[in-house]
Amino acid sequence: MLERVELEAFLTLAEELHFGRTAERLHVTTGRISQTIQKLERRVGAPLFDRTNRSVRLTPLGHQLREDLRPAYEQLQAGLDRAIASVRGTRDALRVSFVGAAAGQVAHQTADLLAQREPGWPVHVREAQVVKAVATLRDGDVDVAVLSLPLAGPDLVIGPVLISEPRMLAVPADHPFASRTAVTMEDLADVRLLRLAGAIPGDWPSDRWPEHTPSGRAIPGGPTFETFQEALQLIGAGNGAMIVGAQVTRFYTRPDVAYLPFSDATPINWAPVWLRANNSPRIRAFAQAAREVANRIYLAATHQ
Repeated sequence: MLERVELEAFLTLAEELHFGRTAERLHVTTGRISQTIQKLERRVGAPLFDRTNRSVRLTPLGHQLREDLRPAYEQLQAGLDRAIASVRGTRDALRVSFVGAAAGQVAHQTADLLAQREPGWPVHVREAQVVKAVATLRDGDVDVAVLSLPLAGPDLVIGPVLISEPRMLAVPADHPFASRTAVTMEDLADVRLLRLAGAIPGDWPSDRWPEHTPSGRAIPGGPTFETFQEALQLIGAGNGAMIVGAQVTRFYTRPDVAYLPFSDATPINWAPVWLRANNSPRIRAFAQAAREVANRIYLAATHQ
């Protein structure tokens, strides 16, 4: 039988592919992780990882062992979590936040799905302010958030992409662009892009307010905003423009704002995000269920 320390060290290293980060997550020394993996490899009789000075990679045997062990480990951990919760007499709620209507739709329907699968383990969903969305994760106010990408930070885990939507430009309804069928990234040099107040690099996607077009032309900066509704008010009043996702055409139609698709821009992706230090089976179960829900919503939308 595998000892728990061997199992956790192997699965964590298989995910991180870095001895230092693995040691940090398991609160042991790097040497302890190395010794544990070497001991496990001696028991198996073959290397599980290819190691160089620059990288750590799973061998084919390591891949196979990871796929064989991970489901059983997660099942054991979930059973232990349930046992602990039953002793307490109640289960702590999973706290989920979201930004934007489409993410909220997925988050709430995922909570309903998990309520059917785990009726004694509630999921609480709430909306987060754009500028505070990542901070609430790091402060421990929520366990997982459904946010748009890209996000950076070694402390963050990015789950599966739930929504991938075309990128659009929101402009005042009386702007010259409003009569066009599409815009390009170069057209951004002719608008003032709104900026998120208090945004920290890496905490919210900076691709929403680039400083230059692909050819290097400067993009003027516009006023700052704290909430999406405030941004729409500024745009409708003629004070700037903003890069948005196509969900705005379903959830945020306004007579004073026009939405133009980009002809040359990559889509905006949304995913569940959580702290690496809080990488629990329950959060991963939410991420998997959210993917099921998002796929179902997408299929329903394509058949309407």
